[in-house]
Amino acid sequence: MKSELIDRIYESSFVPELWPGVLDELAQLTDSRGGLLFSARDRVLTWTASANLNEIFRSYVEDGWFKRCPRRICLFGRTLPAFFVEHDFWTQEQLDNDPIYRDFFRPHGLGWSAGTGLQLPTGDHIVFSIERDHDRGPIEKERVEALNQLRSHLARSALVSARLGLQRAVGAKEALTSMGLPALLLGEDGTVIETHPLIEDLSGHVHWRARNRIALTDSRANDLLWAALGALDTNSEFSVRSFPLRDADDKAVLVVHIIPIRRSAHDIFAGSYALLVVTPVSAPAAPPVELMRSLFDLTASEARVARGLAVGETLEEIAASGGVAISTVRSQLRQVLEKTGCARQAEVVSLLASVTLDRGAAKN
Repeated sequence: MKSELIDRIYESSFVPELWPGVLDELAQLTDSRGGLLFSARDRVLTWTASANLNEIFRSYVEDGWFKRCPRRICLFGRTLPAFFVEHDFWTQEQLDNDPIYRDFFRPHGLGWSAGTGLQLPTGDHIVFSIERDHDRGPIEKERVEALNQLRSHLARSALVSARLGLQRAVGAKEALTSMGLPALLLGEDGTVIETHPLIEDLSGHVHWRARNRIALTDSRANDLLWAALGALDTNSEFSVRSFPLRDADDKAVLVVHIIPIRRSAHDIFAGSYALLVVTPVSAPAAPPVELMRSLFDLTASEARVARGLAVGETLEEIAASGGVAISTVRSQLRQVLEKTGCARQAEVVSLLASVTLDRGAAKN
């Protein structure tokens, strides 16, 4: 069974929807109710849990218990790579008087756990925690040891997931820069991760700052840049933000596009990234197929439908030019809507137009 569980742990690197099932299996090893997985990077917290713990720990996060809980601080304070239990940190009296245990865990029937903290080179701080019912008693040493035998596999799987998230973002950046446009790949905190050599030609507009960050000489554009980065991990409808970059005479000479590289709703370890692309005030009428496939994970046929809409073709014209049935094109359009997060065909056209901003948009 353990070898099969290890296989599923690594499979979760590529299919993050599998993590709740893996957490269930870890809980079964310790006769516990379920498991939790938290990933925090800077101001962003993502998490998943066993199905039977989902609502409890949604309240734990949304009602502020997570921020006040001392467990993760204790876990990251230990240098030993291992799972720890409550009595590794606190006496029974301290536990009885701790408001998190007294007022949250125990009222939900919980109160015993085994947890471990991981710090990844990507900047993610990961916590795996197995939660046991309070009336069952503390998790025994031999069961903790069973978790310790799996810890290195959990750590490697988490690292693979984080690296894959970065690779997806880098791939989108490469798709853009193949167009011969200056571009930067930015992390959610504004750190420059990758650059395109053409960005050096914009030294009059883009300045490098401390901690590998940039600033735009146009103060209004710079404010919009940081506002866009600040919206990456919010629930706003921000998708693509484009704004003019003005020269010393207040003339719009370039257009800056901030394009988020969206992660799956199930991704736990993948960071949020944004592409900063600079275009002249005139640009192609529609983005190339390769760009749309990279940004929105479209198939080749779906990207052709999206591009056809962007240049003003009807569904019938797209079907005729592709030699396929109109029903096929409508099916592909439904997939485009889902993958781009749009509700209507007009929203797709607007989204793609903002990726390749035309001359009129630069006059805002």
